[in-house]
Amino acid sequence: MKRKIGFKKFFLTVFTILLGIVIISIICFYEAVGKLNNNSKLSSNDTSNKSSINILALGVDIGTVGSNNKNDPKRTDTMILIHYDKKSKKTNAISIPRDTLVKIKGRNSKINAAHATGGVQGSIDAVQKLLDIDIDYYGKINYEGFREVVDAIGGVDVKIENNMNYDDDMQNLHIHFKKGEEVHLDGKKAEEFFRWRKNNDGSGLPTGDLGRIDNQHIFISKVTEKMKSPFILFRIPSLLRTLPKYIETNMSSNEILKYGYALATSENISTETLKGSTKYIGKGSYFIYNKNQNKEILNKLRDIYSFDNHDNSNGFKDKNFKIQILNGTKKQGLASGYKKYIESKGYKNISTGNTKKTNQSKIIIRKNISIKCLGNIKDDFHIFTVENSIKDSSEFDITVILGKDQEYKK
Repeated sequence: MKRKIGFKKFFLTVFTILLGIVIISIICFYEAVGKLNNNSKLSSNDTSNKSSINILALGVDIGTVGSNNKNDPKRTDTMILIHYDKKSKKTNAISIPRDTLVKIKGRNSKINAAHATGGVQGSIDAVQKLLDIDIDYYGKINYEGFREVVDAIGGVDVKIENNMNYDDDMQNLHIHFKKGEEVHLDGKKAEEFFRWRKNNDGSGLPTGDLGRIDNQHIFISKVTEKMKSPFILFRIPSLLRTLPKYIETNMSSNEILKYGYALATSENISTETLKGSTKYIGKGSYFIYNKNQNKEILNKLRDIYSFDNHDNSNGFKDKNFKIQILNGTKKQGLASGYKKYIESKGYKNISTGNTKKTNQSKIIIRKNISIKCLGNIKDDFHIFTVENSIKDSSEFDITVILGKDQEYKK
């Protein structure tokens, strides 16, 4: 009898401790998420009517090696676009090579320089222009924060697939791993694994940065596994103390709760890398993004909106829609210039006007159309955020709202 009572008492004690951890974690979580976006000066898009969201995850480097200036311009060492489909609950994490060729202020540049010259907004603009999509949210962390977050979750175990031997005294970076060994990566070791791409003797990954991205995907999958483990419960207080110190984001507390939980519990997460080729231009080596090779990825980013399954081919063929174009920016003449562009595509019944300022351009559809027709409208208008407002009593079949993201486009 005493043993039974003792066991029950032990079980009750353990249960009470676990319950206490859960309650404290929840309280800490709500306090922590409220602090996460305090440092962000960028607003976010209204995603309430969108079937999916895009989050740009940025990892920034240390800046100028040897400098103690915290305000040194920092490039992005890692850039990942996270696409979450609200309906299917699917998540696609798409890595963008840091050497990707883009135009910054009219000059050939690598996309990792966009942050150094224009901050977070510079990186967002570069990705939006490259992929013709809208970025709804962003999250940014530096390597100090990366180390602390990995330590907060207790590190991860990874099998090393390459001999890694690299020393850089200027950065105090010393990477030494043996091929085939199982290694527990704490924050410091995780940074070394995450950053490595070649050895001091010149050997290393034959695909350079693209191979490094493959290693990063392995690490991300291990972190995802760790976050889904029941043992992560005991790490939550430490994690919540760490996150607000190092994460910068424009997501609200509610959005962090909603999408953070959705991503953490998603059973369908895939990782990919933009496809293209490397090429020397002048003295620099660039990754050349190939749009045709990335059609499958782009299709995932540009969701198909199913309004009606019937074939409304006449509506598409005649382009006989009543269209309203509204300028949601400070740039004068944007709507009239866009009207000429749409008219060149064969659309005729078009009116222009102004509306309240907005960052994100979108198309509002008020007419039953086929999926094929909608796809052609999105391609013609070159805007891929679409809302279904068939019940709206407006006189216009289509309203196009031009946001700040259209200012840099021709």
